[in-house]
Amino acid sequence: MTTPVLQRQLIGLYLVTATLMVGYGAIFSLLAEIRDQFGFTSTGIGFIGAAAFAAGFFAQLGLSRFADTGYGSAMLKAGLAICILSTAWMAFAETLTEWLLSRGALGFGAGIVRPAIRRFIVIADPASAGRSLGVLTAYETAGFLVGPVLAAIFNSTIGLSFTFVAMTGLLIAFSVFVFGIKIQAATNPPDKRIMISLAKKPEMQACIALGVAFWITIGLFEAIWAIFLSDLGASQLFIGLTMSLFGIPMIFIAPIAGEYAQKRGVMNVAAVSIGVAIICMCLYGVLTSLWLLCIPLAIHAIADSYTMPAVQLAVTQASGEDALASGQGLYGATSMAVGAVMAALGGWLYGSMGASGLWFIASGLMVITMMFAWWRGPALRSPYQP
Repeated sequence: MTTPVLQRQLIGLYLVTATLMVGYGAIFSLLAEIRDQFGFTSTGIGFIGAAAFAAGFFAQLGLSRFADTGYGSAMLKAGLAICILSTAWMAFAETLTEWLLSRGALGFGAGIVRPAIRRFIVIADPASAGRSLGVLTAYETAGFLVGPVLAAIFNSTIGLSFTFVAMTGLLIAFSVFVFGIKIQAATNPPDKRIMISLAKKPEMQACIALGVAFWITIGLFEAIWAIFLSDLGASQLFIGLTMSLFGIPMIFIAPIAGEYAQKRGVMNVAAVSIGVAIICMCLYGVLTSLWLLCIPLAIHAIADSYTMPAVQLAVTQASGEDALASGQGLYGATSMAVGAVMAALGGWLYGSMGASGLWFIASGLMVITMMFAWWRGPALRSPYQP
């Protein structure tokens, strides 16, 4: 049962998560401004984005298990402190090296924070884990959508450097509410080989396959979607609106979807939602009308609103209480790696095979990984029982 104290703690964690995603969204939208102001090349800007992926990958893979062994509270504080310092550094960064290090530090700090937060959310109220993870997804999405808007307002009124000062202030303000949170250690804490042990479990292999299927789309969207629509004649406004269209349903649907997945079985829900996403991906390779493309895009957005909390809950179920953060770290690291690889390959596939080839190949990969997940994850088809 959720007590008033626990509810305040959860809201604090949700708000901190949203604020971190505000920072991510703001930096994402300001990359062109950073390039022009400091004279960086497009390659350099690409490296700045890659630094966050790489740092987050190593943080989650190497450090997430410590949240299970009793260091969760310390990880939460340390990770937020690193995020605050790195965002403040961006206000003064001028060289490419400084931007690489500060952006990498932000990715590293967030990579430490995420597994700790997810462990607390699940063990605080296991009976409502699905809904809680869905609410977390909603806050993450809302933060990422708000980020570019705040960045545009701040950048146009107070300038680029002071934009990051404002972002730093937001992080400090919301971090105050979670510094007193205690994250309970596992009864039987995992050892340093926990990642290998988890990777050998059929249920975790199924979760990773689900994550690969989902993050194939994320990586391609990040790298190709704007170019794809632009080649079809879309304006910058239209492109921006489609990205908002994709994110908004998650804010309202994800909490309900997480609760539904807990009752119906995470694999059952994820199989249907990813299956719907695969059909939508195929349609992107066929349709040439911008307005008709909005139909599968909207359906895809609703499907992903079910996939995200369902897969997070599947990871929780596969990991077990003693390795909750470790499992989330393994899944998070794998997801970042897949997103980075697909973002890098997406441009080459689009340039060499066109839109149809890109979307059909991606759909085929999703089918293969989904079939593997279904084969390895029969235990995930039952309702989640904490």
